Amino acid sequence: MSTPSHKITSAEVALRAGVSRSAVSRVFTPGASASKETAKKVRTAAEELGYRPNVLARAMVSGKSRIIGLVVAYLNNQFYPEILEKLSNALRERGYHVLVFMTSRTEGNIDAVVDGILGYQVDGIIAASVAMSSDLSARCEAAGVPVVLFNRTQDGDALSDVTTDNYGGGKMVAEFLLAAGHRKIGYIAGWEGASTQRDREAGFVEALEAARASLHAREIGNFVMEEAKAATLRMFSNDPPDAIFVANDHMAIAVMDTLRHKLMLCVPKDVSVVSYDDVSAASWPAYDLTTVRQPANQMVRETIDLLLGKIDNPNSPKRRIEIKGRLIVRGSAKVPEGWC
Repeated sequence: MSTPSHKITSAEVALRAGVSRSAVSRVFTPGASASKETAKKVRTAAEELGYRPNVLARAMVSGKSRIIGLVVAYLNNQFYPEILEKLSNALRERGYHVLVFMTSRTEGNIDAVVDGILGYQVDGIIAASVAMSSDLSARCEAAGVPVVLFNRTQDGDALSDVTTDNYGGGKMVAEFLLAAGHRKIGYIAGWEGASTQRDREAGFVEALEAARASLHAREIGNFVMEEAKAATLRMFSNDPPDAIFVANDHMAIAVMDTLRHKLMLCVPKDVSVVSYDDVSAASWPAYDLTTVRQPANQMVRETIDLLLGKIDNPNSPKRRIEIKGRLIVRGSAKVPEGWC
């Protein structure tokens, strides 16, 4: 009968490498100093013995796990898998690992998983595309775990957050469509509980009103492809618009497919489509989507700097960082004369 494998300890690695246990600890602790010779000896011995450092045990001793909890609501929107990869790579370069927790986009669901998140002794939390209650914010702060919201804001100043200028982006889209001569302009909204949705629509509508225009039609797609398809069919069932602003690219792809293949309309000859995010698929020839680009790399850098700064200095003030996006003009919308 086989017996369970013996669990190799750091003491055994130290003995094999001919170094102290503290030297082994330094080699496997991100940011700690160890000479190249010592590191080589320790890693060779560890590989020969099959040693794996116990991250959670180290966290209990040091008080730092070097683990960041990343909370996301959904990954079918291309924007978030791309962001997840960028965040993971950037944090790894700073000596941190990422644990991903899936939840819904409402406050109640994320509150339900907070015990699991904190149970992993994470050093900090990045919450992407989710809402957090004030109670959860207070619990995380009491546990000494800083939180940064990514691509979301919330009322008050309990949490730091990083977003693009969603209001300015919506305004930019309205001005672009008006300059192209459109007057019957529709809007397909995302989930109305999201600050991104609220701010994009606010900037868009206010820019229309400033030009003495008004929103011709409005439907809700909830950031869901199937709902965006249904919203498009409703919008074009009577007195259809000649241009649409869609709250994100994920829905805009479904909108364009519906316009072309269900309604047999030409984009942009019959209707212009403009969106927000600039995911990879937006540049595909099949869509060639005009959209507001979220500067993802800069957003990731700012988010990590905010979070790690808060980990290093818990008394640092909360910050709200808003980064300007840029309208990427492609072939899905009529281009105003002289626009550059």
